[in-house]
Amino acid sequence: MKIITLMENEACGGLCAARGLSQYIETPKHKILFDMGPDGGFIQNAKKLGVDLAAVDVAVLSHGHSDHGGGLRAFCEVNSHADVLVHPDAFGDFYAVVPGEAPRYIGLDEDIWELESRVVPTAPGLRLDEELSLLGDIPNTFPWTPVVEKLQEKTAEGFRRDEFRHEQHLLVEAWGKTALFAGCGHGGIVNIVRAAEAQLGRRPDAVFGGFHLFELDPADPRSEELLRATGEELAKGDTVYYTGHCTGAYAFEVLHGILGERLRPMHGGTVAEV
Repeated sequence: MKIITLMENEACGGLCAARGLSQYIETPKHKILFDMGPDGGFIQNAKKLGVDLAAVDVAVLSHGHSDHGGGLRAFCEVNSHADVLVHPDAFGDFYAVVPGEAPRYIGLDEDIWELESRVVPTAPGLRLDEELSLLGDIPNTFPWTPVVEKLQEKTAEGFRRDEFRHEQHLLVEAWGKTALFAGCGHGGIVNIVRAAEAQLGRRPDAVFGGFHLFELDPADPRSEELLRATGEELAKGDTVYYTGHCTGAYAFEVLHGILGERLRPMHGGTVAEV
């Protein structure tokens, strides 16, 4: 299978970059769009990279944050037929809440509901066919970091921590190989990889996505403890990891020290084959 990163925080080859993520996946049976970045910029990048988004037959939104779903409407304008697989909870009222600052809305555009005919609600464990399945409701089996405390959902009772029920991950199986697409990995990349392993009976051959570790403080000894425990767990098996977006330079450096060349940077324009 072939994977092209269409949008990422950083880019190469004259492509536009923005904080967000969008990836194109080509298998024997499907042409897949995984996430749509913060806006329509990924469409221009796709043209420069020779990717025909009109030929995409299925799109998957990893969760309900605008840096991954802000370009959903733009995608539907250039592609008239692909189903867009979205978790029903992805249209929640999501905010970044930082003490001393006004809450900042980070959810999807409210008028996305106008695309209801294109949006297909999903459920954890949904298997689409022999190539594609979705993972959700990830068990918390590994100590996770509190950096997502600021990510909250507004309810009738006020703000509460986002439990990321709306997060889903794509598992692709083709040519005897498996690739896991984890979006931001808010539930913890180790937890997500373990869930994929439980479904497959083995670890995936490759993992693509952000690990949401960018806010770890290098001066806090607990940060390195968490990263080393994470790296040692990810090192089990032979999985190759492509990461960027919300992983962060500090986390990448520590994890690379453990995983070596099995941890690879993922930028706009990155092309990988599994």
